[in-house]
Amino acid sequence: MSKNLQRFMFFTAIAALSVLNAESQNNKSVQDFLSVPGPVQFNNSSYLLSWTAHPSPDFYKQEYITMGANADSYKSMLMLDAVTGNKDIKDVLAAKVEELKKMKATNPIVQYEVIKNPATGEYMLDFILSANRPDGSISVIERNVYRYSSTTSKDGLKIILLFGISSRAYGKEATLFLSALKTNRKDLVNKVTNYKLPIVQAK
Repeated sequence: MSKNLQRFMFFTAIAALSVLNAESQNNKSVQDFLSVPGPVQFNNSSYLLSWTAHPSPDFYKQEYITMGANADSYKSMLMLDAVTGNKDIKDVLAAKVEELKKMKATNPIVQYEVIKNPATGEYMLDFILSANRPDGSISVIERNVYRYSSTTSKDGLKIILLFGISSRAYGKEATLFLSALKTNRKDLVNKVTNYKLPIVQAK
């Protein structure tokens, strides 16, 4: 991943992007903490487990990229994050929104929208980030759609699950990327909303 761009870590403060090795897509040493090894299918694409982390007893993070993709310059990434215990989904969402507000104060390109699904109690967070060059031009533009859901693991453990899709464009492609969002932004939101979430089991 680009060292210049920071991604929001689920249920944590803003964290610097972890640099992934492209070869890790097929690295069998990557530990699957959530019993969802991959490939994970989404929107007619297959995503392979690329990187995982278990930075605290109640937090798990897994990332997936498409076969043949370079992790330093991916165009699409799938994410599964899980927090165990008696956490409130609204508090998790509020923490993310607060992080976005802080970023937007120094970067006007940052945008976000919160969408609640009253039928399920789930929340969607659709947001845009960018890494900018000294002259103000965009070096990386990133759009993320996060779906927050309260679920229970196979062994009865309460979990707040984040299913997310991250899309990127680089350099001159950023303008076309942003223009396309004006006409099809809701398309990805609908696909993430209707996606059948995997059943996870935190290890």
